[in-house]
Parts: sequence; structure tokens; C-alpha cells
Amino acid sequence: MKRFMIIKGKAHKFGDNISTDLIAPGRYFYLRNKLEELAKHTLEDADIQFVKKVKKGDIIVAGKNFGLGSSREHAPAIIKLCGIKAVLAKSFARIFYRNSINLGLLLIECDTSFIVQGDLVLIDIKKNLIKDLTNEKKTKFPSLPKFILDIVNQGGVVEYLKKFKEFKF
Repeated sequence: MKRFMIIKGKAHKFGDNISTDLIAPGRYFYLRNKLEELAKHTLEDADIQFVKKVKKGDIIVAGKNFGLGSSREHAPAIIKLCGIKAVLAKSFARIFYRNSINLGLLLIECDTSFIVQGDLVLIDIKKNLIKDLTNEKKTKFPSLPKFILDIVNQGGVVEYLKKFKEFKF
């Protein structure tokens, strides 16, 4: 799989403390073995129209502590199934962060205050740059470790191990 360096997509903006219960509502827990069906309810308690608005390649933009709560790996899985290419947030809950990387969902901690709902956002991995192309504001983010990018580029830990048979650090 070719390593991605540039991601461009529409921003879907959320605030602070978006929990795994908001991402994957508990009342649909019975769908946990049918992720495509569960994905139809992604973030509906935070934005009832989210699934109707999201397009492949879009980006979730959030505040602090995105993914707090239970360690449901369904949450990052259904975000990815919705077509989200990356999640930008001021901070992430640690278990959500690890689950996301394991499943191949790119997460970047950065200042998100300047990004507006619906704006076109560009992520340049090589330059560590986030740019809101609509309002021309930008920010830098710390370099992501190569092994994390490699795991995400392969689609997650399972696909990475299928290809390489071991971790290469």
C-alpha cells in the first residue's frame, strides 16, 4: 500500500469530551457483530445528520478528550467505515488512541480551534501541517512515529502483521 502524505477532506466539527458512547451509541450494542449496520448510527447522538453528511475522505475535527469512556474498539472501527480518513483533536483518550491505530484510523493531536465546520482541510503528513483551505489558517503538529504511520498505512495492526510478519521499528 502506498504511504499517504496528503489528506484533504471536509471538516466535521465536534466539541470536547466526545465519548465512545456518543460515537457508538450503546442502544445499538446488539449490532457490534454487524459493523456496517452499527456504522449507520455513528455519532448520531452528537450530530443526528452526521452519517448523511459524511463522505469518503472527510475528516473529524474535535476538541479535548475525544474518545473518552469505555474501550469499545467499535468506535474507531465505525468511524473508519463511514469513510473518515483522519481525526484531528486537541487530545484523545489513550485507549481510544491505541484502538484507532490498531484499526488503521489516523489520529493527530493539534490545535483545532481555527477549523470551521464544513471547511476543506488539508493534512500534510510530511510537513506536519494542518491547513484550513477555506479560511487559510494553519497549524503544525508533532511528527508521528514511522511505525504508527506504517500501521495506519497498512490498514491496522492485523494487516501490518500479515504483510511483515513482525513489527519493524
